[in-house]
Amino acid sequence: MLTPSPEHVANQPTAPTLHLLCGKIGAGKSTLAVQLAANPHTVLICEDAWLSTLYPDEIKNIAHYILFAGRLHKVMTGHISELLRAGLSVVLDFPMNTVASRHWARSIAQNAQVNHQLHFLDLPDAVCKERLHKRNQSGLHPFITSDEDFDKITHYFVAPSAEEQLNIVRYDK
Repeated sequence: MLTPSPEHVANQPTAPTLHLLCGKIGAGKSTLAVQLAANPHTVLICEDAWLSTLYPDEIKNIAHYILFAGRLHKVMTGHISELLRAGLSVVLDFPMNTVASRHWARSIAQNAQVNHQLHFLDLPDAVCKERLHKRNQSGLHPFITSDEDFDKITHYFVAPSAEEQLNIVRYDK
């Protein structure tokens, strides 16, 4: 089980909250998402599940991912806002690994007038790759990612900064 910082435990939100996940492939975002979604009145929305169902065998490269994920973002924006306004917390298991993706998600929280938390899994590449290899071998994940793809995708990764005005919960173990 992932362990948040002591400040996070003391400040666990009880009001509807949009939970966001940031971390490289294999960092444990989906594992943490499931843990967060176990809280009462919380819904998990998993990008990989949606993309693998809507676009089976169609995501062959980063350009395809960007195209299909963009479509998913467009259709989910209003739905996520409605869930939050209905009083549910939402765990958005979408990689919030760029400034643009975090801006999109933060705007959903602002539109719904709810709090957000960005769970930042700050782990070294070596740890992420080791976990990625295990995930690939398990066959349980809808996508297989090679080391080469990990490196290409990690090139786009931007760690969150204070300028983004995010409520960051950092995990580094």
